[in-house]
Amino acid sequence: MTIGLRDGDRAILRDTAIFSGIPDEALEGLFANAIVHSYERGETIFLQGDPAEAFFVLFEGWVKVYRLTPAGEEAIVHVFTRGQSFAEAAAFTGGHYPVSAEPVTDCRLAVIPVRRLFDQIIERPEIALAMLASTSQHLHVLVQQIEQLKAHTGAQRVAEFLIEMAPQNSGPCTLMLPYDKALIAGRLGMKPESLSRAFQRLKEYGVKVHQNLASIADVGKLRDFVEEERATVLQRHSGPARG
Repeated sequence: MTIGLRDGDRAILRDTAIFSGIPDEALEGLFANAIVHSYERGETIFLQGDPAEAFFVLFEGWVKVYRLTPAGEEAIVHVFTRGQSFAEAAAFTGGHYPVSAEPVTDCRLAVIPVRRLFDQIIERPEIALAMLASTSQHLHVLVQQIEQLKAHTGAQRVAEFLIEMAPQNSGPCTLMLPYDKALIAGRLGMKPESLSRAFQRLKEYGVKVHQNLASIADVGKLRDFVEEERATVLQRHSGPARG
C-alpha cells in the first residue's frame, strides 16, 4: 500500500548514512515526491533477479534480505530496521537485485528511485560528493560490525545491538524486535541458543525480553556494561605483562 510521509520521516531520511552529508535544500528536492510503502509481514518487496531500479529506507519494522540456495533454502544475508537503508549498491549499478527482500514484521519504508536521484545529481553535482563521503562513513561502520563479530562476546554484541536501536542515550525504553529471534542471532553472528544465553545474562543489567518486546531499565547502564565487557576482553587478550 502506498502512503505519504509522516511527521518525523524526513528526520529519519536525513539521518540515514547515505543522506547524512547532503545539504537540507538538496534533500528536499529528493524527498519532494517520496514514495512510501506499507508492507505486511511476509509480503515481497523485491525478488532476487528483479531489475534494481530503487533502494529503500526503513521507517518502521524489520526487513530480511536473503538468497535462495540451490536446495531452495533461505540464506539470510542481513536484517535491517528503522533508519537503515538497503539495496543501494544494486540500484546504483543499474543491474539486478542479487537478493530478495521480505518484511519479517509489518513495516513502512521509503522507496527511492535511482532515476530521480541521478537527475538531482546532474543538477547539483555536490550531492554525489556528499553521498561518497557518507558511503565511506557507512563502510567504517561495517568494518566495526565485523570487529564486533570477531572480538566481542555474545552479551556485548546483543547489548550494542539494543543500544543502537534505542531512541535515547539514557533512561528506560522499550524496543520491538522481530518475533523470530533466529533472525537477530543470524545478524549478530550467533546461534539462537547463544542469543538466549546473552539475553539471560543481560537481565542483571536491566534487560527483559517478552516475545517481541525488549525493555531496558536504563540505556546508560547498558552502555556501562559494554565498556566494562570491552575492558575485560582487552585485558584477557593482552595477557600478563612481560618483564
